[in-house]
Amino acid sequence: MIRKLSLLSALPLIASLYGSTALAGEPVKVVASFTVLADVVAQVGGDHVEVSSLVGPNGDPHEFEPSPSDAKALKAAKVTFISGEGLEGWMERLISASGYEGKPVVVSDGITLRSMEEDGETVTDPHVWNSPVNVKVWVDNIAAALAKADPDDAADFAANAKAYKDKLDTLDAYAHEKFDAVPEASRKILTSHDAFGYLGREYGVTFLSPLGLSTETEASAADVAQLIEQIKTEHVKTYFLENSNDPRLVEQIAGATGAQSGGELYVESLSEKDGPAPTYEQMFRYNVDQLSAAMAKSS
Repeated sequence: MIRKLSLLSALPLIASLYGSTALAGEPVKVVASFTVLADVVAQVGGDHVEVSSLVGPNGDPHEFEPSPSDAKALKAAKVTFISGEGLEGWMERLISASGYEGKPVVVSDGITLRSMEEDGETVTDPHVWNSPVNVKVWVDNIAAALAKADPDDAADFAANAKAYKDKLDTLDAYAHEKFDAVPEASRKILTSHDAFGYLGREYGVTFLSPLGLSTETEASAADVAQLIEQIKTEHVKTYFLENSNDPRLVEQIAGATGAQSGGELYVESLSEKDGPAPTYEQMFRYNVDQLSAAMAKSS
């Protein structure tokens, strides 16, 4: 009788073939949970790090399924970064299965988090990166962890971190310029799931969505009906799809409300290199441009 093994149960055997010791002078092997975080780590680490992302471009970090190659990358990493706050629900299983002996660095530690009620429970919003103010906290945590792993290059990590935080300040100012020009009553957008709460908090934008904080949740018929009524009452005129999520539900709601498509946003994942959002900076600017243009048009 042939016994079939699940992917995660097979990972320890695969991972055991690979070591995690880096040679002196080589870049530090680093793993990040998803592309947005991987890009920020690369900005801070510079030439001193070799960064790989477990979730690829246009991937959904909520519903990610690890592969043997992910176990290999994790096993070989000297430092692993996650955003935390429930985003990477699969990471603990992957660590256990791969034999990785380190402890992931939670880069969102220190951020003032937002929470909401979902199915009678209070849950934390993990989508902190949709505010560049929060990403500055990421940068400090990343620089500290890299300096600990590679003390010889700590000064470079600190310099890179400072330079990148200046860019994040520029992004913050850019977003304020764009959104502040739109009347507050017109700053309302329909999206697939509740992933823009931190952007909304920072810039006074209201986001409505049929799904909660995770794409793994399901909207009930009553929830959808209530949202449709709210969209009509508040005169929300534009909806956006998300690059990593199923568009069908939000399209259905848009059809029932008369909301018009504003295009696609990059919420939890960067695009491919030849797409409009291959870095965090480009992703944030792209989203701000798309959102502010749609709001200005409907105001």
